Amino acid sequence: MKLKNKVAIVTGAGKGIGETIAKKFALEGAKVMCCARNIEQVNKVVNDIIFSGGEAMGFKVDVSKKSDVEDMVQSVLDQYQRIDILVNNAGVIDDAQLKNMNDEQYDKVIDINLKGTYNCARAVVNTMIAQNAGAIINTSSVVGIYGNFGQTNYAASKFGVIGFTKTWAKELGKHNIRCNAICPGFIATSILDPMPAKVIKALEDKVPLKRLGQPEEIANVFAFLASEEASYMNGAILEVTGGLVI
Repeated sequence: MKLKNKVAIVTGAGKGIGETIAKKFALEGAKVMCCARNIEQVNKVVNDIIFSGGEAMGFKVDVSKKSDVEDMVQSVLDQYQRIDILVNNAGVIDDAQLKNMNDEQYDKVIDINLKGTYNCARAVVNTMIAQNAGAIINTSSVVGIYGNFGQTNYAASKFGVIGFTKTWAKELGKHNIRCNAICPGFIATSILDPMPAKVIKALEDKVPLKRLGQPEEIANVFAFLASEEASYMNGAILEVTGGLVI
């Protein structure tokens, strides 16, 4: 088990990729702190992990609210006295073309995707420095590299997450803290459920592998980056897209 006894915080862990990351980390031996705004979803994930023999705790956290994040981090430290891994995965979309986007749409996505990532990293960084060890893994997106029609707010937030990643890798490396980011492509999660079959087929056709990615395929990369197998990876921005942008 590559993450045995590591204490890991995973945000956005109530469903989708975040849920799968949390369960993968638990399978690899981590004590997983599952965070999301929907506590019912979080509790289900925690119960699934415990039922499978893992160790987990659940927290109702809005990452855009500094107090929520700080209270969660303090609770984790009170229980375990350390934090080894932070996965900044919480994120939302609220799409519109620039000419139609309103301030509320823009602010919501920036507050959660970008400020939320900052809030979480800021809350754990001094603990990791004191430990002289840690791994921060940020969820960006292929949109954070190449942009996307109708996603001014989302693209800005995910470009920003890449900027965080490179900056923190430079600042924190001397403290034995690694920071990397993953940029998923089209992944088969519930966010795609409202899409018509022909739209899903069009997405698949854009990918050289001719299929959508599975959440487990993303979680596997997170587990690798969190582990000592990736001990010399720092500041990496990994595209996990099935070759979408070749």
